[in-house]
Amino acid sequence: MPIIEAHLLEGYDTDTKTRLGKALTDAVQLVVPASPDAITVILHEMPKAHYMRGGTHRSGAPALPDPCAIVRNYLAAMEARDLERARAMLGEGFVMNFPGASGLNTLEDLIAWSKPRYRFVKKTYDGFEALQGDGCAVVYSRGTLSGEWPDATPFQGIRFIDRFEITVGLITRQDVWNDIAEVKSAGAPTA
Repeated sequence: MPIIEAHLLEGYDTDTKTRLGKALTDAVQLVVPASPDAITVILHEMPKAHYMRGGTHRSGAPALPDPCAIVRNYLAAMEARDLERARAMLGEGFVMNFPGASGLNTLEDLIAWSKPRYRFVKKTYDGFEALQGDGCAVVYSRGTLSGEWPDATPFQGIRFIDRFEITVGLITRQDVWNDIAEVKSAGAPTA
């Protein structure tokens, strides 16, 4: 029965503390074969007046935004073709890699590349998972695609996985895997 104790300066809201407790529970499960109910997380809050570093009272840094929420908001903006809102969520050096197209750097590049492939695509999500990567948060989204081919024939049920890297609250990389090419080349019924 693992017990984790963490010390925080006062000031973090309940949602932030809940996210931290869940992340600590998940981290234990990567190493210890324990169910979540067997893992205890205790957060100790202390007043700022009780903490000093370098002889100076310090304040806690603001919590990072939820990386899954960032990805959900970005994908919703892209589906709505609200490119301005989506672009505001992208960090410096942003790159997208799609099946058959790697190194796309702008949303306009993506739209131009996808135009001859399909009229539109919508995503149905089966789940989102976040983890800490090497200097960035990593989010996986997975589910199925539906939409229309360029000739207006509908398709649905095509599997996808997207992997995002988020640095300081901004998306810096998106890698996409899906079965669109396989389904289209097989001529399989998709609707």
